[in-house]
Amino acid sequence: MAVTIAIETPLTDEVRGLVKALNAYLNPLSPPQFQFQMTVEQMAGEDTTVFIARNEAGQPVGMGALKTFGEGMAEVKRMYTLPQVRGQRVGVALLEAIETLARQKGIKMLKLETGNVAGFEPAWRLYERGGFSRCGAFLDYPDSEYSAFYEKALI
Repeated sequence: MAVTIAIETPLTDEVRGLVKALNAYLNPLSPPQFQFQMTVEQMAGEDTTVFIARNEAGQPVGMGALKTFGEGMAEVKRMYTLPQVRGQRVGVALLEAIETLARQKGIKMLKLETGNVAGFEPAWRLYERGGFSRCGAFLDYPDSEYSAFYEKALI
């Protein structure tokens, strides 16, 4: 599937729809206290860049975000592709766009938190194939059985 990836504001109905679909998928998988879902308002902050994947018809089919922190570290957030496009490398394209921007910003370490229960296997494959490896908890995330942490050095 040919998609275009572009930086967009999350404050649109289309992006709100993607976030709603992502949250509906995630909510049954882990207890609420182990879900770290950014709202679209948080995603609109100056420290976060949102990427939207659109199909040939211009419809949004996926999203991902880069949230930057001081000291050369950034985090991949809100990665999601619609079920009907999974397996068509949309997630790969989003992750590559996020990594490219991180490198342009001089980020040395890219990290992420994802679920560590059944239902997250496609995410693990995406990140591991993208060169990420498991690591320990970072920032203020609790170290729990519900979270898997990944990192990738960009040096």
